[in-house]
Amino acid sequence: MPLYKLRHRILGILGIFLLVACATWSGPLAADEAGIIVQSSDYFPDQIGSNWHYHGEITEGPRQTIGHTVFSNVSTVTGTKILTGMTTTVFHDTNPGNHGPSDSFYRRDSVGIIYHGSDPGTPLEKQLVPYQIVRFPMKVSASFQQSNRKGLDFGNDMDRDGENEKVDVQSDSIVVGQESITVPAGTFKDAAKVVSRMFMQIHLSGTNKTAQGTDVMTAWFVKGVGLVKYVEHQEVTALEDRGLVTEIIEELESYEIKPSEGSLGRSRTLEGGSAR
Repeated sequence: MPLYKLRHRILGILGIFLLVACATWSGPLAADEAGIIVQSSDYFPDQIGSNWHYHGEITEGPRQTIGHTVFSNVSTVTGTKILTGMTTTVFHDTNPGNHGPSDSFYRRDSVGIIYHGSDPGTPLEKQLVPYQIVRFPMKVSASFQQSNRKGLDFGNDMDRDGENEKVDVQSDSIVVGQESITVPAGTFKDAAKVVSRMFMQIHLSGTNKTAQGTDVMTAWFVKGVGLVKYVEHQEVTALEDRGLVTEIIEELESYEIKPSEGSLGRSRTLEGGSAR
């Protein structure tokens, strides 16, 4: 989905960002303040009916045996849903990261975008939501710790002793800057580049050993368009003789942004990289 590609990658985990402390802004920031990406919310359009078509590739497997898979995913804003008393926007994805269809729920407020989970979700995700995934305004070189949680239920019995493992999760994010990027949908200037990192320590209950997991995602967002590309690299250290490595790439092929209510908005559809 084009707000942010929340992954359920490392052994079925969904969730990269967890904001521990939400920033409070005392007033509007000057447009010329150093590093501020003005109108940051416009980089995450969520008008109902908008849709994005992505081409994806996955390289994964034990280090000694790497497989390659090509897939496609269509993300559409389908409506709203009330969750825990909050109105959320619903994004339906046909095949995010080649994991099959899912719905994801988001709420926008004055300081960012809050993730309220997905259907289907994962045991670990359910322990974390709701949490903030984007802070407004975005600021170049600004980083923050998003999570520091210990003793969560991993939702997976990796050592097959009949008991789910416990996991410690830490994550952080940084807005690297703005740059031009080319994808099948075209070339976009001044895309906001965001890098997020998640680190996990998985405590194996049957062996008293610890497996290490990392998830690093680089994503590019374009004003008025949303997510145009992401590259995600995941690793889990060897449990016996081989570690697990996964790399996922999705690039925007075409998109249609519906007009905002009360504004002219913008609608654009691309096919094969050419406007029509």
